[in-house]
Amino acid sequence: MNKIAVVFWTGTGNTELMANEVAAGAREAGAEVSVFNTSAFKVESANEFDKFALGCPAMGAEELEDSEFQPMYDQLKKQISGKKVVLFGSYGWGGGEWMNPWKEDAANAGLVLADDPLAIEGSPDDDGNAKCRELGKVLALS
Repeated sequence: MNKIAVVFWTGTGNTELMANEVAAGAREAGAEVSVFNTSAFKVESANEFDKFALGCPAMGAEELEDSEFQPMYDQLKKQISGKKVVLFGSYGWGGGEWMNPWKEDAANAGLVLADDPLAIEGSPDDDGNAKCRELGKVLALS
């Protein structure tokens, strides 16, 4: 079975919009998809999923959100080492630089990146939505 968990944190709603589009693309490619806000996702349920799409916007000094997402991610990455993942999120400044250390950390943790991370400035427009859907499709078909 091709079960995907899309797990995200959002502050302004932009990353949630991206998460929903990633999920839609994965569903279009035939995957069974569950979407979770970080606070609703239970790390203990990680083994129920084959693949993960993880979304977090840039925060502070170009870093992951540190009160909910980072602690969840730190636990989750140990559980899903060897599984395919994609990373995505929005940013308002810094050109999406926060994605580079996140990508490196994921690879170092043994996560298998199914595609390059997707960073979108602000709210996704039609082109951004299409990129999110494509990211979901790539994950589902990988």
